[in-house]
Amino acid sequence: MLKKIAVEQSTTGMFVHQFCGSWVDHPFWSKQLLIADDVTLGKLRMSGIRDIIIDTERGVDVAGVASLAVTSDGVTSLAVTSLEESPVDEAPREVSQSIASSPPPSRDITELATAPARHGVSDELERARELVARGKRDVILMFADARMGRVIAREGLESLVSDMSESLMRNAHALLALVRIKRSDEYTYLHSVAASALMMALSRSHGCDEQTIRVAGMAGLLHDLGKVAMPDHILNKPGKLTETEFDIMRGHPRAGADLLHALSEMPPEVIDACLHHHEKVDGSGYPSRLAGDQISLMARMAAICDVYDAITSNRPYHSGDDPSIALSRMAKWPGHFDTGLFQLFVRTLGIYPVGSLVRLASDRLAIVVEQTPGALLRPRLQVFFSIAGRQWITPQVLELDADGCSDVIVGREEPDAWGFGDLDRLWLQPSV
Repeated sequence: MLKKIAVEQSTTGMFVHQFCGSWVDHPFWSKQLLIADDVTLGKLRMSGIRDIIIDTERGVDVAGVASLAVTSDGVTSLAVTSLEESPVDEAPREVSQSIASSPPPSRDITELATAPARHGVSDELERARELVARGKRDVILMFADARMGRVIAREGLESLVSDMSESLMRNAHALLALVRIKRSDEYTYLHSVAASALMMALSRSHGCDEQTIRVAGMAGLLHDLGKVAMPDHILNKPGKLTETEFDIMRGHPRAGADLLHALSEMPPEVIDACLHHHEKVDGSGYPSRLAGDQISLMARMAAICDVYDAITSNRPYHSGDDPSIALSRMAKWPGHFDTGLFQLFVRTLGIYPVGSLVRLASDRLAIVVEQTPGALLRPRLQVFFSIAGRQWITPQVLELDADGCSDVIVGREEPDAWGFGDLDRLWLQPSV
C-alpha cells in the first residue's frame, strides 16, 4: 500500500515510492529509494521536501497516515485518516549551494586523473543509446510545445536528466561519446541532449552537489530553447549565415530566457545559463558583453559545452571535428572560455576523448575506445592502420597503460586528412 506521510515521520527501513515537491528540493538522484541508514534519513529530513509517499509492501510502515488509492495510472485519490496534510510549497527555490565555491584544480592538466568508472564503455553503450533516442524524442516534444505556446512537460525532462546522470556515473565516456554522433538533420535536438550530458559531467568534475548537477543537466537541455523563436529559414539554413541573419540569431538567448521565466519553479541558474551561454570571458560575447566573473559559473560551463558539441557535430555546413582536434582548437581561443573550467573540461573528457584519432610511435593509427583512470595520456586504443604500409590492418586493442607496453601517442590526426569515413564504428562495437 502507498501512504503519504510528512518527512518528519520518516524512519530507517521505509521505502520511498515518490518525493512530493519540486525536483530541486531533495538531494537524491533516484526517483525511489530505501532509507537504509541514518545518513540517508538525515539527508531526507534536511532537504526541502515536506512529504513523501512510502510503499509499505517494500519497507516499514507508520501508523495513522493518509492512504492513497492506486490504479494502473498511479496515485489517483487521497483518503485522509489521522494525518493533517501540509500543502507542498510550490514556489521557486534558490539552490543554496553555489558552484562557484569550489574552484577547479590548478595542477597541470596532464597530471589530472579521470574518475574511475563503474562499468566499461561497451557495458554502458546500449543503455546510453536508449537514452539518446529518448532524449531526442523528449526535446522534439519540448520544442514543439514551446512553439505552440504550450506548457513544457517538465516531469519527462527531469526524469531524463536523472537517468542520464545515472548513466554518467556508471561510465561517463559512453554517453558523452555517443551524444557527439549525430546526423546534420538531428543537430538541433541532439545538441540539447549532448549539452545536458556534458554539463552534468563537467559540474560533477567540479565537485558540485547532486542538486546542482541536476540543475546543470536541465540548463543543458534548455539552453537553446530560444531557437524556437528564430525564423525557420535562418535556423535551418544549410550555409553560413549573413551578418544580418546572425544578428537575428543573436536574439535566441534572450528569447529562451523569456520563455523560461514563464515556467514556475525554474531554477534561476537555468535561466541564466540560457541567457548568457554565448558570453565570453574577454567581454566580446552576447547578449550583454559580460566579462570574467560577471558571467555565472553555470553560464561559463554552458559556453564550453555548447561550443564543444557544436564543432564536433556534423551540420549542413560543417563536418564535425575529431574530439581531440576540437579540444586543441578551443585551447587556442584566448579570451573565449574560463581557463580553469576548460582545463577541467579536458580532464573530464580526456586529453584524447573517446573517438579521437591518434598517431602512435610505432607508426600506426588508432582510435581511442576507453579512458584509463589516472592516466590521461595512456587511454585504451583500437589500432587499425599502418602508416608505413599505408593500409588497414586487423584491428587490435592496445592498452597503453599495461605493463610492458612501450608504444605511446605522439600526436593527434585529422580523419579527413587520411580520407577516412566513419571511424566511430571502431569503438561503437559492443565487443570492443
